Amino acid sequence: MSLESYMNQIGQQARAASRLLAKASTQQKNMALLAMADALQSARPRLIAENEKDMENGRKKGLDDALLDRLLLNDSRIDGMIEGLKQVATLPDPIGEISGMVYLPSGIQRGQMRVPLGVVGIVYESRPNVTIDAASLCLKSGNATILRGGSEAFYSNQAIAEAVIKGLIAADLPEHAVQVLNTTDREAVGKLITMPEFVDVIVPRGGRGLIERISQDAKVPVIKHLDGNCHVYIDDEADAEKAFKIALNAKTRRYGVCNAMESLLIHKAVAAEQLPVLVSAFEEKGVELVGCELSRSVCSSIQTATEDDWFTEYHAPKLAIKIVSDMDEAIAHINHYGSHHTDAIVSQNYTKTRAFMTEVDSASVMVNASTSFADGFEYGFGAEIGISTDKIHARGPVGLLGLTSQKYIVFGDGHTRDN
Repeated sequence: MSLESYMNQIGQQARAASRLLAKASTQQKNMALLAMADALQSARPRLIAENEKDMENGRKKGLDDALLDRLLLNDSRIDGMIEGLKQVATLPDPIGEISGMVYLPSGIQRGQMRVPLGVVGIVYESRPNVTIDAASLCLKSGNATILRGGSEAFYSNQAIAEAVIKGLIAADLPEHAVQVLNTTDREAVGKLITMPEFVDVIVPRGGRGLIERISQDAKVPVIKHLDGNCHVYIDDEADAEKAFKIALNAKTRRYGVCNAMESLLIHKAVAAEQLPVLVSAFEEKGVELVGCELSRSVCSSIQTATEDDWFTEYHAPKLAIKIVSDMDEAIAHINHYGSHHTDAIVSQNYTKTRAFMTEVDSASVMVNASTSFADGFEYGFGAEIGISTDKIHARGPVGLLGLTSQKYIVFGDGHTRDN
């Protein structure tokens, strides 16, 4: 079968499945999610074995440590996928929810009903757990989904897909409700994003090159984020112990994730006291540090930052540091250089934190908390389909509501319009 025929078949199957999912009961969807969790548990040895094939291929191809970390499946991450499925099963089902019902002067009653988007196409790199995140959220929100993972995670994704299909069949739902493409042909992506007759929205998860290509070439709407250039600002009224813990966690918890801190901003009044302690901790963990001239005058081991450094999402143990004169300068820096993903302030001053939340133009704004919390699971969504830095149609971690739309419904009782 040619690639075009294969993709058309996938699209037709997804569209047909979406019609059935739209009317599936909450009980049926939850049954499928729990059956998927059981299937993953049973398949644990196979998942790890198939993932090791991908890891070995990745090492041979020279993938860096951050990418290999994103690719890895171990017991802890499998536990996380299973827990994510169970958590999504406990979430309220948004489909069919009716809101805003009002009586109008004509006598009719108007409101809105929440409905699925239809068919969601997801293109992602490296992280095989995205397969479960996407499958669970799309299923619970009544959407069929077509998943195209990166070639580097091919064996892992196919093994996970088998567990997903077992769960769908166990709940008597169409097995084509979730389809993982079985080809690594790059042209499959080009076809997927140009099938508006079958696909209603595309969600790309990966590097800037992938997302820019999809945004440019897609013929269907795209929910995207380009970068995770996240900041932590330490105010002159910050608790020093909190600031230290938050900054260290935001950067070093994991380097290859989009919610990792890439730039640290610190108020000039506390820089001389707090920056050397932070620099020592970062260097102990092997983080390369670059910064402005003021930061270098405080800590000589910091190298000179270039203009590009302030814009860069490193996905690596590297951090840019800038000393600022006040919070206003920090906000201006974030809004200019940031990617509108996630930014945090550490301060005990309530008025300042309120201003920071209002003025920072990002999808998530943290107060006295690590940027690492910008995650669908941590937000109580069970999982996320991605973190959108767009302002329409969804922003921030995209959970169940982000995968739905609303349609107007009208109730009458033989009402007709006279004029």
